[in-house]
Formats: sequence, C-alpha cells, structure tokens
Amino acid sequence: MIIKILLTISLIVNLFFFKKKISKFLRDKRIGSKIPTVSITEINDDFKFEKIADNLSVPKQQTLVKSTFYWEGSFHGITAEYETWIMSVIAKKSTNIFEFGTASGKTTYLLAENSPESCKIITVTLDEKNIKDVSYENNDNSVAKNNAIKESIYKKFFFTGRDCEKKIKVIFVDSKKLKIDNFIRKFDLIFIDGGHTYSYVKNDSEKAFKMIKKNGLIFWHDYILFKNSTSGIVKYIKSISYKYKILHIKNTNMCFLKYTYDE
Repeated sequence: MIIKILLTISLIVNLFFFKKKISKFLRDKRIGSKIPTVSITEINDDFKFEKIADNLSVPKQQTLVKSTFYWEGSFHGITAEYETWIMSVIAKKSTNIFEFGTASGKTTYLLAENSPESCKIITVTLDEKNIKDVSYENNDNSVAKNNAIKESIYKKFFFTGRDCEKKIKVIFVDSKKLKIDNFIRKFDLIFIDGGHTYSYVKNDSEKAFKMIKKNGLIFWHDYILFKNSTSGIVKYIKSISYKYKILHIKNTNMCFLKYTYDE
C-alpha cells in the first residue's frame, strides 16, 4: 500500500513538472499566439542602431536612460529591467502618461525620472480600503484576483519623497469606477498593468482607447501564453487582434499598439 501511495505521489509530481516544461516550451516558441512578435525597432526609430563605422553599429544616444537594478529586495508587481528600459526610452518624448496599476511604483518612478520636466503622469491603483469593493465577474481568474490583492498593499512608492514625485498624481480607485471624461485623447503613452483578470483588462483597455491621442502608444504588460494568472490578458488581446494591429515585443512580456485610428 505504501509503495502504491509513493508511486502515485511520484507520478503526480512528475506530471506537474512535465506540464510546466511543456508550458514553458509553448511560451518560448509562441505557439498558439495570434499576435506577431517583432523587434523593438518597430516601436520607433529611436531603437534602431546607429552605424558609426563599417564594423560597428551602436544604440542611439537617446536610448540612454536613468535606471534601477535590484538583486535583493522583495517587491510585488515589478517589471523586468529590459521592459522598464523600453518604457523609459519612450517616456523621454512623452508629455502626458497614464498607468493602470501602480503596485510598488517602480515603473512609475522610471517613467517620471526619464520624461521631460513638464511631463504629467497619472497612475491608478487600489489600496486596502477599496480592494474589498472590487467588482470581479464570474469567469475572472482567481489567481489574478489574488495577485491584485498582493500588489495593492502600498501606501508609499518608489518615487515617494523623490524630486520626480511632483510629476506624478496617484489615484486610489477601482479602475472600473474611474471617470475618464477629462482624459479623452489626452495621453501619448498609456501603460496597462493593473488587474490581470479578463474583465479588468477589457475595462482598462477600452478606456485607454478613448484616452490615447492619435499616434500615441498603448502598452500591455504580462502577455504570457499558457500561464494561468495571465490568461485574461492573452484572451482579451487575442479577441481584439482582428481590429487593432497589436504587436508583441521580442524578448519581453509586452504588447503594444500605435493608435492610428480615427474612432
């Protein structure tokens, strides 16, 4: 009996790790994605290399940014260094930025540090008071719900007390209750990294489509295939891919859209 139990446990463990390996393989190969993967040079010309000799091409000077890197420390809702570098480069030419999902404020901090002095940044997050009132739908992913709670523990942020804080306005509100009447066609850069359930990604994206200026850029974070907690993001982006030219950036978990539509 003991041997059978041990064999059953061993089989379950092996199946679990096999499933993880298969999921990673599918993610790496981007199998099942409707969204094309492109180089960062598709975002704008700033990311194209500059040829300074026949045998040497280097990144352009405008891609040099203020940055942070942490080997230690425990933070919830942290974007990867390569991803925050991309966002920081774009922020250098942005005048009005909106962010769905502040978490610890690392991305917000770097957007503020690298944007022009006159730039205004609005970031939306939950706090412990309104996290209980969040309106999920029946099919929203439970893991994504729990992650939203974990990332809504901050009252102070990376940028708190820094000079760049004067650029930033934090709004503590459920993004489904966010009023955008004063935000229509106001922003040239919007970063969607709030609740990862389908209903919240849909809500934040539909508001972003109204808030973004023509030729502005919308970015979605955590577009990760075959991962339970990000399934809502993947499902929503796929559902609108017939209508919008959304592209996935190589070596990142980010998708973007250059909003050139007249609606």
